[in-house]
Amino acid sequence: MERTTFSVRVDSVRDEAHGVRSFSVSRLDGQPFDRYEPGAHIDVTVPSGITRQYSLCGDPDHREAHLFAVKREDASRGGSRSLHDDVTVGCELTIGAPRNLFQLASGASEHILIAAGIGVTPLLSMAYRLLKQNERFVLHYFARSAEHAAFLPLLSRAPFSDFVRPHFGVEPEQLDAVLADCVASAGEGSHIYTCGPGPFMERVVAVGETRVASGAIHLERFAAEPVSTASSEANALDAFDVQIASSGATVHVDKNTTIVAALASIGIEVDTSCGEGVCGTCMVDVVSGTPEHRDHCLSKAERASGKVICCCVSRATSPLLVLDL
Repeated sequence: MERTTFSVRVDSVRDEAHGVRSFSVSRLDGQPFDRYEPGAHIDVTVPSGITRQYSLCGDPDHREAHLFAVKREDASRGGSRSLHDDVTVGCELTIGAPRNLFQLASGASEHILIAAGIGVTPLLSMAYRLLKQNERFVLHYFARSAEHAAFLPLLSRAPFSDFVRPHFGVEPEQLDAVLADCVASAGEGSHIYTCGPGPFMERVVAVGETRVASGAIHLERFAAEPVSTASSEANALDAFDVQIASSGATVHVDKNTTIVAALASIGIEVDTSCGEGVCGTCMVDVVSGTPEHRDHCLSKAERASGKVICCCVSRATSPLLVLDL
């Protein structure tokens, strides 16, 4: 499975907040980008050769350019450092086509967007769309301070200012109470969207579930969070077989091999990107068998259905897993 990629030129680089830099890119061939829905992210191959995923944060109806923002993480594996240190206006990069696991719910009576830090990026693209559609929404933006809040000048003026509620310097012991106020208006038909550090999103989910069903809360993760797999590992098999539905070919997956690697050994290439179960690139439909999910991108409903699996990290609790390949 071959990914769609584009050669792009960096048209602008802006410091948006302390440690946060935005990059606007356009296609080298001069063509507009394809349409995408707000909440989407793209793969970006940085000058160091590393590929990382970043949310698109511009107006999704502006197809001449893609805008993404990156927080410099000195403890990261090098993607953000390379973009901050090596990329200037005029540089050429390779990016992938947008993918979206974080879409706006159609027919929602209200959209409550809750961002923390760099997590504002996918929610900003949602805000552009909701404004144009004249839908009811609010964007709550949590940051350490105004200096750490990306795109604050944009969000502080019309047309966004009427819909944005900043929350700066909220202490951990105050967070649940502030979040309760953020979702106080949520009623039947409301949907909550959150992006930010894992512990922050966990609190949004916990507080949000006091107001709306869990299926009406949507998350976007930038990186895999440590997950306790003790209970799932009790059911997961050390080894199992994977069968290709189209050909009947079968491969054995042992304890130390991923499904992606096992399939590659018999010539079946499943596209991957993050390798952590975050980006959703390697999602494959399940024909039969029971997946043991270890990803961070599938919704609760998708996990419960057992009809899809992220092949880079997940396993199986049945001896045979038949995939729609």
